[in-house]
Amino acid sequence: MAGPAVVRAWIEERINVEELVAPLKEKTVPQHRFSHWYLLGGVTLFLFGVQVCTGLLLLLYYRPSTSEAYESVQFITNRVQYGWLIRSMHSWSANLMVFMAFAHMFSVVFLRAYRKPRELTWFTGMVLLFLALGFGFSGYLLPWNTLSFFATKVGTEVPGLVPWVGRPILLFMRGGEDVTGATLARFFGLHVVVLPALTVTVLVVHLLLVQKFGMSVPPPSEARFSILALKDPEKVSEVRREIKFFPNFALRDLIAWCIALAALLTLAAFYPSELGRKADPFEPAPAGIKPEWYFLAQFQTLRILPSKVFHIDGEIVGVLGFGLAGAVWMALPLLEVRLGLHGFRWVRAGAVMALVYLGSLTIYAYFAT
Repeated sequence: MAGPAVVRAWIEERINVEELVAPLKEKTVPQHRFSHWYLLGGVTLFLFGVQVCTGLLLLLYYRPSTSEAYESVQFITNRVQYGWLIRSMHSWSANLMVFMAFAHMFSVVFLRAYRKPRELTWFTGMVLLFLALGFGFSGYLLPWNTLSFFATKVGTEVPGLVPWVGRPILLFMRGGEDVTGATLARFFGLHVVVLPALTVTVLVVHLLLVQKFGMSVPPPSEARFSILALKDPEKVSEVRREIKFFPNFALRDLIAWCIALAALLTLAAFYPSELGRKADPFEPAPAGIKPEWYFLAQFQTLRILPSKVFHIDGEIVGVLGFGLAGAVWMALPLLEVRLGLHGFRWVRAGAVMALVYLGSLTIYAYFAT
């Protein structure tokens, strides 16, 4: 026992671990009937960690070229011990991470956790969501199978519809006129270098902001606290309950992570990712090709729009509409202030409409032929 004690004393003398973890021990988390929604952000972070770990393992065997990409993924799936499981975990954790990020985003909206002084926390969180979608889009092409090839071909055509800047964006994304080995190389670099670097940077800022401002208390709980503070100050502590972040809330986070890991392993084991056939640029696109589920609502919207809207191409209207909707959504904290007294009612109504729109069109597109 003397050995570990000596090592601990040696580390403590140089780093002072107690001083580093002191802020975590002092940090508190509000406890109320909506407290379980606080776990969504931690689960999203955990799934990102799974993405990093499984992605690093896949990088040991993956080769980003049109002649070897498919074969290397096939080798991982069929020859590498537990390679199929690691690949399935990587795929499923990506889907679950995006789902949890959306759930976290809507919980923040309905609990009004974006209010002053947490506007920057909301902005960085939205950037992280866009980066997560970028991970999904860029990683989809890497197996170089038929489905991913043609889905990427369709997906890269969408930004190309944007007036004036669309064409340069398309050429930059593809590395040329069509989806080729240059596209694969660019998507690989984006997926394993650019997006991770940006995500880690924004994530650190996001976590620092959460640490600085703490967890937001929902308006109903704040209202009850204010009323009780005026009527009977001695009972304030009975309503405004808080728990220590470490170890109390940290243990709840750990339990949520264990549940997420169990669900991830179950999905990966019983529904492993399929590889399909190797992409052939000269064969026709398969019938009924669709993007990943988190792009289905936008995909279906472009399908049902008329060819012309006020003499403007329908697809252009759709793409510009998506961009405008994303900008408005990101500006919700500022928009609510501008709308005045009933601002949150409008924001809540918009959030409900957005949730219904995304959910209904995603389900419709999934089952549509």
